[in-house]
Amino acid sequence: MPNRLPDTIAPSWLVVQLLGTLFFAATLLTARETDPRIWTAYGVATAGWLGFVLQTQRRPKTAAALLAAASALPAAIVGWAGDSSAILLSVIALGRLATLTSVGVGAILAAALLDVVLAVTSHALAGDSLGEPLADAGVMLLLVLLGLNRRQYEVQATQSRALLEQTRLAQAEHARAAALDERTRIARELHDVLAHSLGALGVQLELAEALLAERSDVDGALRSVRRSRKLAADGLAEARDAVAALRQDVPPLTETLAAVAAAHARDHGVTVDFEADGEPRPLPSAAVVALGGIAREALTNAGKHAPGEDVRMRLSHAPGAVRLDVRNALPALTRTGEGFGLAGMRERLALAGGTLTSGPEDGHWRVLAEVRT
Repeated sequence: MPNRLPDTIAPSWLVVQLLGTLFFAATLLTARETDPRIWTAYGVATAGWLGFVLQTQRRPKTAAALLAAASALPAAIVGWAGDSSAILLSVIALGRLATLTSVGVGAILAAALLDVVLAVTSHALAGDSLGEPLADAGVMLLLVLLGLNRRQYEVQATQSRALLEQTRLAQAEHARAAALDERTRIARELHDVLAHSLGALGVQLELAEALLAERSDVDGALRSVRRSRKLAADGLAEARDAVAALRQDVPPLTETLAAVAAAHARDHGVTVDFEADGEPRPLPSAAVVALGGIAREALTNAGKHAPGEDVRMRLSHAPGAVRLDVRNALPALTRTGEGFGLAGMRERLALAGGTLTSGPEDGHWRVLAEVRT
């Protein structure tokens, strides 16, 4: 599972509100004021703070407005306050306002500027010296900067959690897509091998049964059975290649083609001139299996349509591509089109990113397969 940020990165909003409320209460309990008008301002500011605490989760914008009012009222009376309670209440509310992520930085700075102006104005009206308003303004700005720093930390933590969640979802979707691709590839490999081999094998067995049942043609039935054995052997070889491709342990292409050429030369009593040039490089297993199947199909067609003719097969590792070229001499009477085997191989090679062309050329039948690398 992807790593998750611990829950302690951002403190619980309830703990923060509780601490703020305790600071507010402690400031009010230690205030030494005699003017009821100042206590009225304190009471309204406390109501604003409590409204913020109660509304912060349900109505964050309203809660932020109440918190701004809770900081502005004490700032407006600091010049007449008998002690530091007014400035403490103002900076507690202002510092908490600066940490809110539901409010823009511009709104926070505007509220801070308003509080500074109110504090400086109240000191001026009360006739205080210049040092007091400057000290209060400095404390307010310091608390705002600390709050904004905390706010930025929480924003980054939230963005990190969102990014981790998006990464987790992307990884899950990628794994799902990879699984679907693998299922599709397995289905295609099984279909290509089993549908062709078993279909042809079934036809030959039906033919053998018909020859025996209807004509009592033992020799014809034996020929059909022998063809069935050949089809079964070829299908088994293709099935092994397909399983090897699925397991990602396909032998190198040069070895595969050399084995195919040797088997054809042995079975048909002809010469198969196989050459490989260029620097070999790894290919996807699907491309290796497709090129091996094309070589096998091309040699099978050569043995069928040009029996006794030698075959030349060349594997070229050119820059940016790997080419397989299979040629055999054309007899006097020959076909001019390709069968279903090469057509199926063309489709299979296309799925591996390659192309296949075939046809007569200079008295030969040529099969050319190319895979881009």
